[in-house]
Amino acid sequence: MKRILLFFYSMILVACSASADDKETKVQIVTDLGKITVKLYNETPQHRDNFLKLVQEHKYDSLLFHRVIKQFMIQAGDINSKNAPGEMKLGDGDLDYKVPAEIVYPKYFHKAGALCAARQGDNVNPARESSATQFYIVTGKHFTDHDLDKMEQSRGIKFTPEQREAYKIEGGAPHLDGSYTVFGEVVKGMKVVRKIELVETDVNDRPIKNIKIKKVKILK
Repeated sequence: MKRILLFFYSMILVACSASADDKETKVQIVTDLGKITVKLYNETPQHRDNFLKLVQEHKYDSLLFHRVIKQFMIQAGDINSKNAPGEMKLGDGDLDYKVPAEIVYPKYFHKAGALCAARQGDNVNPARESSATQFYIVTGKHFTDHDLDKMEQSRGIKFTPEQREAYKIEGGAPHLDGSYTVFGEVVKGMKVVRKIELVETDVNDRPIKNIKIKKVKILK
């Protein structure tokens, strides 16, 4: 009888441990315009762990959203953007390592709210390795079935039903699908993302008025 009880007790512990491992970590990005909460996917563990490491080291605190494009995305993580003067061109600041690509497609794609890793282009980065620090959040635009049909024909691809529904209802940037690592998504604060998306920018897509990341913290 004791052996049976011990067996069931050990099974419960294993189940609880698996449940804890499967739980997605949430992170809050506090900006000048409000708070954005994202969850990080467990299927992209290297990107998840790298992002959490940077958060714990306060690497994102006081950095700017340095690139903002309407109906596309908002981008941050340039380590040179902290206290950067208004005339300074941003976008090249990074740490001295890359994160191996973890493209889990088509499960994770560029719907509105997708949290993705920025990277250099295929011509210099054929392995599609991600920037150590720079990330973007998709805003995108809405598509019709006709738009998606044309894209399928021109690119020789096939969208899943989930992709089609998301791109029609939520919007997104399907032209990036399968080329960049999507490692999380916004679960709260999409209105803040949209606020940032609509700010006035200069010729380099940098906001005229700085939009700062005040702090980033891991939510318990």
